[in-house]
Amino acid sequence: MSAGKKTMKNHGNNAKASRSGYFGPFGGRYAPETLMPALNELECAYREIRKSREFKEDYDRLLRTYNGRPTPLYFAKQLTKHLGGAQIYLKREDLNHTGAHKITNSLGQVLLAKYMGKKRVIAETGAGQHGVATATAAALFGMECRVYMGAVDMARQRPNVFRMRLLGAEVVSVESGSRTLKDAVNETLRDWTQSVGTTHYVIGSALGPHPFPTIVRDFQSVIGKEARRQIRKETTGLPSEVVACVGGGSNAIGIFTPFIKDSSVKLVGVEAGGRGLDTDEHAVRLTPSDRSRKGILQGYYSYILQDAYGQIANTHSVSAGLDYSGVGPEHAWLNQTERAVYTHATDTEAVKAFRKLSEIEGIIPALESSHALAYVLDNAPRLSESDVLLVCLSGRGDKDIFHVAEYLGMEL
Repeated sequence: MSAGKKTMKNHGNNAKASRSGYFGPFGGRYAPETLMPALNELECAYREIRKSREFKEDYDRLLRTYNGRPTPLYFAKQLTKHLGGAQIYLKREDLNHTGAHKITNSLGQVLLAKYMGKKRVIAETGAGQHGVATATAAALFGMECRVYMGAVDMARQRPNVFRMRLLGAEVVSVESGSRTLKDAVNETLRDWTQSVGTTHYVIGSALGPHPFPTIVRDFQSVIGKEARRQIRKETTGLPSEVVACVGGGSNAIGIFTPFIKDSSVKLVGVEAGGRGLDTDEHAVRLTPSDRSRKGILQGYYSYILQDAYGQIANTHSVSAGLDYSGVGPEHAWLNQTERAVYTHATDTEAVKAFRKLSEIEGIIPALESSHALAYVLDNAPRLSESDVLLVCLSGRGDKDIFHVAEYLGMEL
């Protein structure tokens, strides 16, 4: 790799932020003044570096030889037969190195940080996959890494905590607030304000202040680019629907992006319904409710779950990666313009889908991905055999087996 041949510096206080970074009214850059120079530096550096042939070659080489891309497209023949109706294809992001789509973004951002001359990276994580991916990329490039993770999430994602530490990362338990992903993001932002000179914040989802939603979308759009080519080769056409789970929304925006202009393709995002919308224990932002309102969270304007006093509401999901109060601004825009449809699956429905794919196809999906699969279980039988559902299987479920066993009351 030639990442060390070139560094990008001097984009600090003199850099000017562009007026981009909005998706309709959503997005923007709502950050403290102490972070504005770092965000301006990142925007300018990304705009310049991503166009360089050297960066593109380094990144493409990493995707092929280290990440394991392209990931395969798999026709779920047994599940299709079992359900009847639509043909079901899985974009196998679970087969990426480290077990999820997160590594594709982490490699890109840590490589970008290397080009910028940064020595240290920090990250937040919920389900642990983004933390593992960032720790992996940091180890590859010989960079210091610190990962913030809510104490609740650490308890239910113990395998990933160990993996991060094994990779040399410092994992910091966040004890404030609900002790989940939202609080981990807060602590990571606090760290960054104190260390911007040497540190890059590797945001794991398509949210945060501009330019992060754009950077994450660009790196993750490789999912959709591959899937579009693959599905056209397999079926000689485009899918009827593209389905993905939505927490912050990185895997979904990654697979949606190359299909947005294809009006014949329905885009479906599946949020975490938790214990049901008749309770306060869910993470559904894009379905109208008393708790979901437009607002600002952690640097961006989007739909946010709020309590009666306008404070950020606590959330719940059996899946740590979907247990978050906000949603990426581009998803908010796709929802408002009705280009994408957003629905939800409850904990019970997600666990049922988790078990169903494991038993029928021999593939153990992540609990996050299981929310998208729950939509498929419910809707595929209602469609015709000529319909094609393309599902982003965003990660594998090794990390979730202890939590699911506890949920089901099963002994290991």
